[in-house]
Amino acid sequence: MLDRAVSELSKPNRRLPNQRWQIYPQKPEFAQKLAVLTNISPIISQLLINRGMETPEQVQAFLEPESLVLPLPLEEFPDLAISLELLQNAIASQTKIAICGDYDADGMTSTALLLRSLRTLGAQVDYAIPSRMHEGYGINKRIVEEFHSEGVGLILTVDNGISAFEPVARARELGLAVIITDHHDIPQKLPPANAILNPKLIAESSPYRGVAGVGVAYILAVSLAQQLGETKGLIQPMLALFTLGTIADLAPLTGVNRRWVKRGLQHLPKSNLAGVQALIQVGGVQARGEEGAGGAGGAGGAGEQGSRGENPKSKIQNPKSLKPEDIGFRLGPRINAIGRIGNPQTVIELLTTDDMGVALERAMQCEQINASRQLMCEQIEQEAIAYVEAEFVASLQKDRVLVVVQPNWHHGVIGIVASRLVERYGVPVFIGTYEDEQHIRGSARSIPEFHVFEALEYCHDLLGKFGGHKAAGGFSLPAANLQVLRSRLIEFANQCLEPQHLKPLLKIDAEVNLNQINQQLYQQLNALHPCGMDNPDPVFWTPNVQVVEQKIVGKGHIKLTIAQTIDNQEYKIKAIAWRWGDYFRLPPRVDVAYKLRENYFNGNTTIELELIGVRLPIQIQQFFASLPTPSSTTFEYNKRHYSCGFYKNGIEAELRIKNSEGKVLAMQPGHTIGLLGTNRQNAKEVDISQPQYDSIIQVALQALSVLSAEL
Repeated sequence: MLDRAVSELSKPNRRLPNQRWQIYPQKPEFAQKLAVLTNISPIISQLLINRGMETPEQVQAFLEPESLVLPLPLEEFPDLAISLELLQNAIASQTKIAICGDYDADGMTSTALLLRSLRTLGAQVDYAIPSRMHEGYGINKRIVEEFHSEGVGLILTVDNGISAFEPVARARELGLAVIITDHHDIPQKLPPANAILNPKLIAESSPYRGVAGVGVAYILAVSLAQQLGETKGLIQPMLALFTLGTIADLAPLTGVNRRWVKRGLQHLPKSNLAGVQALIQVGGVQARGEEGAGGAGGAGGAGEQGSRGENPKSKIQNPKSLKPEDIGFRLGPRINAIGRIGNPQTVIELLTTDDMGVALERAMQCEQINASRQLMCEQIEQEAIAYVEAEFVASLQKDRVLVVVQPNWHHGVIGIVASRLVERYGVPVFIGTYEDEQHIRGSARSIPEFHVFEALEYCHDLLGKFGGHKAAGGFSLPAANLQVLRSRLIEFANQCLEPQHLKPLLKIDAEVNLNQINQQLYQQLNALHPCGMDNPDPVFWTPNVQVVEQKIVGKGHIKLTIAQTIDNQEYKIKAIAWRWGDYFRLPPRVDVAYKLRENYFNGNTTIELELIGVRLPIQIQQFFASLPTPSSTTFEYNKRHYSCGFYKNGIEAELRIKNSEGKVLAMQPGHTIGLLGTNRQNAKEVDISQPQYDSIIQVALQALSVLSAEL
């Protein structure tokens, strides 16, 4: 009986997430001072301090991004003037312009943005996007040759091209002019383009430094429209596409991104773009949040006189503002799915058509393909986990990087699976699949302390094409080089990672009690929106809560109710833990880390927790961490006498509570099942998360903590 119970307790699904919690140092006096000076609540000022703000001026610029005085893009981007001249000349002479885009959301929104704006400005313009399946990322010689044969005179890359030395050199040989617009890391050798627009080539202090590919396209298009004096009706559609692409690409929501995305989210529900309306309808997105002022966003603060009226075609009543998660979790994936396993032309048509019928048709195609993408991700993720558990999990601490390659995986979705493996195992992940027997194509995702692009450069002699930035990248290689690549990446990982880096890092803003969580707190957090990269959603934690209900819902999510007793009053709140089925059931007492979310149901709005972290309460961790000798004491509960103590049971420590009749309750840390009986042979399994057991366990722990303090 006992062996079966211990075996059951040690099954993998009994573990908790493997995390390291980093709780920001709290500065209550400074937070209070900043709160008074800027007229915000102390909790918001603490969150802003956590995000690097130290002065009232910095707080003001963050909370009111419209107050920023932006430098002109022409002063920041050295090649912007020549780019504008090339485009103006091409429009004037009706020279054919061809855009070479990319198949992710950033690349497709950039392509659509420049197509719409250049056509409106009178250009002859077409586009091409390389095949993810057959060619991989970025402009290539085939596309250059094709453009040349079609009489193209000017090539404009978007969200790619910074590493494409040979294709650009070939274009110049053929007499084509080339403008590269990209935001990826700068290689050692720049391509011989006529002009290069890349925020990584400008000052780090520039507010334009963090723009994604779609941000570079937006700056170029708005600057061109302003120079031609043709901004009317152009700015708002481009702002909508900028907002979609920036959030979907996880660009930092700081500097101009914050300013323009904030406007874009307010504008999107009433956008005149048929494709945006169709996506919002098909994605089931509800506009909500605070009403916002601010018109359409022009580069450098100009071009902001766009119409603020309602869109008669809008299906959303009383449009307010979307939130970044509406794009990140609803609209963005539907666009990205096409680039991963469909034809990017679907999205380009969706975002460039003015016909609502065509837009709805294309949006439905996005919906169907996204559903297929979800199924594919689930299947590949399960196969990848099984492979890792069998082959690599034992050596992860030593290797410090995962290189997972299998046949018959769709390389359009392996990047998503890589992100999930990083989340699960806490190490950088390089995942690939065979294109044929001789070639592998892959994606990489990282942890904060590991730079993907530098790792790929470290292995450049083993790779074919590669590119990316600190957090993510793509690569190809001859299959024969796989084992050497694995060894080289392990070598690189061991140079920059320490064992403590291999637990996923959870940054936590502040501790709150459940009685502090209400609509007022939630509304105060609106001041931080839009949240995203470099301005994350606030994360709070509450210690030693009781899990009173929990069940699996959907595809492996845990829905639960947690409770906290404060001054003899119990406060309860509902929570959801996405994709945490592996951790079910959670222990009866835990510390929780979470974001706040609104839940809309039957016309009611409630605040719930979105769990992103859980651990054993510090008190329990400390008790079980080191037990040099058995420690025991007595206590009284409900007018009955008990003894309790910590004891070693094999390699595990356990808490035992004994009543006056000799019946013992035994439990191990982090487990929801205990043993109850007069001896181990006849003991029965009990759910110690039930109130009658949990209450007595808490009293026993309290008695032992008093004993520990006295010792």
